[in-house]
Amino acid sequence: SRFRDRYVPDYFRATPFRLDVSSIGIGSYLGNATTVDDEDYRSAIRHAISSGINLIDTAINYRGQRSERVIGAVLQQVIASGEARREELVLCSKAGYIPLEPNPPATRADYQAYVKREFVDQQILRSEEIVAGGHSLAPRFVRYCLAMSRQNLGVRTIDVYYVHNPEQQLASVPRGDLLQRLRAAFAVLEEACSRGEVGVYGCATWDAFRVPPDHQSHLALEELVGLARDVAGDDHHFRVVQLPVNLAAPEAIQAATQPLLGGRATALEAAKDLGLTVIASATLMQAKLTHGLPDALHEAFPRCTSDAQRAIEFVRSMPGVTSALVGMKRVEHVEENLGAVRLSER
Repeated sequence: SRFRDRYVPDYFRATPFRLDVSSIGIGSYLGNATTVDDEDYRSAIRHAISSGINLIDTAINYRGQRSERVIGAVLQQVIASGEARREELVLCSKAGYIPLEPNPPATRADYQAYVKREFVDQQILRSEEIVAGGHSLAPRFVRYCLAMSRQNLGVRTIDVYYVHNPEQQLASVPRGDLLQRLRAAFAVLEEACSRGEVGVYGCATWDAFRVPPDHQSHLALEELVGLARDVAGDDHHFRVVQLPVNLAAPEAIQAATQPLLGGRATALEAAKDLGLTVIASATLMQAKLTHGLPDALHEAFPRCTSDAQRAIEFVRSMPGVTSALVGMKRVEHVEENLGAVRLSER
């Protein structure tokens, strides 16, 4: 309500799981594991919150846990100052990749020693549960990541918790085995939901939902929802998916890659039919869509004043997308990107 007069009427959007989210969210993936980037993110995230962005996306492996810890520090600051209340913010994190410490190992051998010392020897993971050297969906590991993320963020509840890029395992693991692993991970997350440690959960992917069914990396939304129903019935908490949607990667909009009720649908259509909220990632394709867009987009979004704003508005206005994530680690980037929805600039 504090931002009602500042932004377009549909800037905040309701979700089926009773949270309202800003239709532009801030991501925290890009950058180096350095104190310089920590400070940049600290300033950008605080400015984003004070400017009306309430969807904050991260993962335990982003920048060696630094992104989560910076977000946790900012949360303490804005709550203490009265700039925002915890219940006004929607925090999202992910489990799947082995997280590093703030200062990453210098060599591959150092990394392997770190994994053995911190995860295998501590019985968080067995060696055979690690895929491609750094990915796992083992239940103990998912529990560990969730506990560490809650600690890093300084919160009791993570509102949206994703299984991170599960399709990566399909290069090494038979599809049936991956589905069993996902079912076990979903069981862990359903338990976490029942304890109030997670609000809802889902999958954050890169290829899985956009590639055709015969592609090695393909996963079917219908099948994943079925796994969740197997675990928890119709009251399951598998409610959100994250996938790239942007001008350079329009497959979720255009390609009928998803099996649905015996036919085919696009990822956005299937998600809607299955009751899933879609959060779009890679909105600016890691800054590649901030310049050089065709003139036709100027005509399509005449009130936008930059290509970055046009690219954001393309995703934000797509039917079926609830929020467009944009990586932002500069205050000026936050200001520029919010120009796509700011009433004073329209």
